[in-house]
Amino acid sequence: MTTIADELNELADEFDLLGDWEERYRYVIDLGRELEPLAEGERNDANKVHGCASQVWLSTRRTPDGRLAFRGDSDAHIVKGLIAVLLRLYSNRTPAEIAGFDAREAVQRLGLSEALSTQRSNGLAAMVARIRRDAERAAA
Repeated sequence: MTTIADELNELADEFDLLGDWEERYRYVIDLGRELEPLAEGERNDANKVHGCASQVWLSTRRTPDGRLAFRGDSDAHIVKGLIAVLLRLYSNRTPAEIAGFDAREAVQRLGLSEALSTQRSNGLAAMVARIRRDAERAAA
């Protein structure tokens, strides 16, 4: 299994192959289209991520080996793509791996900090905070 750092390197390489941010936005949206849809029952208040301008849901389950598996969805295409990026980095990781990963550094490395509006950046931070909170609870 790859590490979070390995996955970040792969994502960074994929982003680097794309020319400008218009192409990168299309790629992020395409990643979002590949997400497995959430069941209607997963679109509930417990899974809703607050602090996002769009509707965002993240579902967390613990696997038998103690890792956390995340699923997510949004009503906005670009946000759904950002969820896909986060799931590539965080899903199927241990709580310790999640806690030890610097999401701000990853956002900067991928160039998202310059490309996203303040509102989208705040939403991305809210999604990361939710993932980290779920990892902290799982570790307790």
